[in-house]
Amino acid sequence: MIRPLDARGPWRHWTAAGLLKASLAAQCVLALLVVVGDMPADFLRNLTGDPSGRPTTEVPVTPGDQTRRFDPRRLPGDRPAGPGFPGDEAVPSRLLFTTASTEGEQTLLLLTGAIEAGDARRFSDHLAALSARPDAIALHSPGGDVAEALLIGRAIRAASLPVVVASGAACFSACPYVLAGGTAREVSQQARIGVHQHYFGGNTFLPAFLAVSDVQTGQGEVMTYLGEMGIDPMMMAPAMATPPDDIYIFLPDELERYRLATKLTE
Repeated sequence: MIRPLDARGPWRHWTAAGLLKASLAAQCVLALLVVVGDMPADFLRNLTGDPSGRPTTEVPVTPGDQTRRFDPRRLPGDRPAGPGFPGDEAVPSRLLFTTASTEGEQTLLLLTGAIEAGDARRFSDHLAALSARPDAIALHSPGGDVAEALLIGRAIRAASLPVVVASGAACFSACPYVLAGGTAREVSQQARIGVHQHYFGGNTFLPAFLAVSDVQTGQGEVMTYLGEMGIDPMMMAPAMATPPDDIYIFLPDELERYRLATKLTE
């Protein structure tokens, strides 16, 4: 006996309520995929434990093995030598300005935290309001806004101040451009100085050709600035070859070769 075909085909076992639930579930899955796709890459790496196995900035570098995973919200766990630096690796959301004295009776103006819009003006105002001129600027920063970093560097050069990156301190991303502003640049061999590709302009909806133009203009401004500060613009080569979610950490001989350090200390 041949049974007649059910006109509903493969859907014959589904009720209207079941179809509605399935449709809702599919929309939820699609929404979740969209949300995950929009999450920052570093956030996803934290959730997944970074299966790529890339080492963090705490892992020492050797020639040819200098690229490390970059998280702008965290700095290496070593506490910088000397008083006044934060006691943990959490990064202030924007630059903090504090004053500390070294054992040698030097007064340091410490710049710690991320570099954000308006920090160059805040730095200049703070420097002008100090009752006594500091002997040097000390850095511990994951970087941030490139344009602001260039302005801070120029303000440091105009004030004829040296810059120090102490043992255990980090100076990443845009921070080395602040270091470049020092009339003298003393860097500990136990510090970490690193660069990578930068974003120039925040509008992600620009056409591709305009976005590329912004990047090229920004890179031109950085290279011009480095030349003005007496730094070899070739330090931009590893920066341009390193993705924004990684950081290329310079070896001591590179810091001297690019003239980013005028003096290396232990």
